[in-house]
Amino acid sequence: MKREVIQTADGSKTIKIIGLDETYHSIHGALQEAIHVFIEAGLNELKSRASIRIFEMGFGTGLNAFLSALKASELNMKVEYHGIEAYPVSTDELDQLQYVGLVKEQDRTVYKKLHESKWGELVSISDSFQLKKIQSKLEETDLAADYFDIIYYDAFGPRAQEEMWSVELFQKMYDCLNKGGFLVTYCAKGQVKRNMKAVGFRVENLPGPPGKREMTRAWKD
Repeated sequence: MKREVIQTADGSKTIKIIGLDETYHSIHGALQEAIHVFIEAGLNELKSRASIRIFEMGFGTGLNAFLSALKASELNMKVEYHGIEAYPVSTDELDQLQYVGLVKEQDRTVYKKLHESKWGELVSISDSFQLKKIQSKLEETDLAADYFDIIYYDAFGPRAQEEMWSVELFQKMYDCLNKGGFLVTYCAKGQVKRNMKAVGFRVENLPGPPGKREMTRAWKD
């Protein structure tokens, strides 16, 4: 897949897939979307917990993991974070994204460690954050049952990759969540929500980030 780094409406950057007309984050604001969907509607929902486990479908640029690491430190919460990515972002692309320029200097070490950590190993990034990066496709990966508290579902949209929003993959997501856990995603397509409900999720519609009317949170009750 040919990719290029582009700037989004809030000044932060993302990666665009040439030919698919698909981006890793919203063109209306990469940073705003990540904070709104995955931090405010995701991690913050369990902010009273001492520790949680997060699984991210679509590690991509590492922005969601980076923001989660910073939030974990702020909340004094222990986070074990697993992110899966079939096609890792290159060092050159990371340099062009310039996410480290968006945060305080003392937080830049965290971002560096996220991307320098070995794939396939659970690595301590900070006192509050552990990361395991998995280079694989979700459909080819076995996940432990009843293990995660939150899933960040950040795959490319159904228009570009319909198979990533199937009943089969949502069943896998449902099975790996603890009871009382949830999946959160920017996508609010009707068929996607019907597929979630088909495997047992209780689906909740939430206000979307800038440029989107709605987003989705799906609970394993």
